[in-house]
Amino acid sequence: MTRPIRFGVTLPQIKRTWEQARDAAVEFDRLGFDSVWVCDHLYGVPLPNLPILEAWTELAAVAAITERVGLGTLVTPPFFRNPAVLAKQIATIDAISHGRVIAGLGVGWFEAEFRGYGCSFPPVRERLRALEETIEIMKRLWSEDGATYEGRHASVHEAVCFPKPERRPPILIGGAGEKVLMRIVARHADIWNNMAATQALLPEKIQVLKRRCDEVARDFDSIEVSQQCVVVIGADDDEARAALAKAEKIYGGHMGGQLAQSGIWGTPQGVIDRIAKHVKLGCTAFVIEFFGKDTREPARLFAQKVMPAFR
Repeated sequence: MTRPIRFGVTLPQIKRTWEQARDAAVEFDRLGFDSVWVCDHLYGVPLPNLPILEAWTELAAVAAITERVGLGTLVTPPFFRNPAVLAKQIATIDAISHGRVIAGLGVGWFEAEFRGYGCSFPPVRERLRALEETIEIMKRLWSEDGATYEGRHASVHEAVCFPKPERRPPILIGGAGEKVLMRIVARHADIWNNMAATQALLPEKIQVLKRRCDEVARDFDSIEVSQQCVVVIGADDDEARAALAKAEKIYGGHMGGQLAQSGIWGTPQGVIDRIAKHVKLGCTAFVIEFFGKDTREPARLFAQKVMPAFR
């Protein structure tokens, strides 16, 4: 299956105002990016007292002020919200955006925000079970007139969801777990997103996903491979290397390290070459966090000099 190369970009969200997020969303839409994304955290990462806008509320507002970009979360975990209510929220935003929502789902990891908000945070195996139950409930509410499902963590009984989405929102599952999570991806996902923290392991993770698809008789090519990534871009080599040096001091942890070795950085041509390496592996979608105080500036350079090479 030949897929177009798609570029999404994260909105400013932590320690940023709605006005900054709004202006960035409008600009990214104008520049021709395929999607915009927010992280679904209740606390700012890595510190609870960092201000952060709530993900799905923010996307509802962004839906009303943009025209063409897809709208998604990286990623919404179980236990933050009742899954049936979440399905209704997503259907509502889909109606506001005329069919542009992507349901980005995962298991969550920042225990403090779950505990602080009174949400359950069971061991990862149970969070994975809850993730699959969430997907089952969402799919049923979006397609059936009266959905019934009985799970260990969530249940619905003759639940209705009107209006239904214009089309079933694509389901993105983010994460790197090879045994259980990848099997859930193979059963349910339209898109698998490799986390920035495991960007260097993309070739190995793709091979694992292919094996999981074989196990459940799923065509691997029916799943789009996406990569969460930091992009550091400069107009010339000196500017790019100076920005990379700053970025390497800032990024780490969940946004990954080893930017110089396995990340996407450089002049526009250098960025093109590093993206092309990902594409050769089978990755056709990118969720980009641009490095810079005002991320609209590197996004403009990327849209002007990099995107045309893949269109």
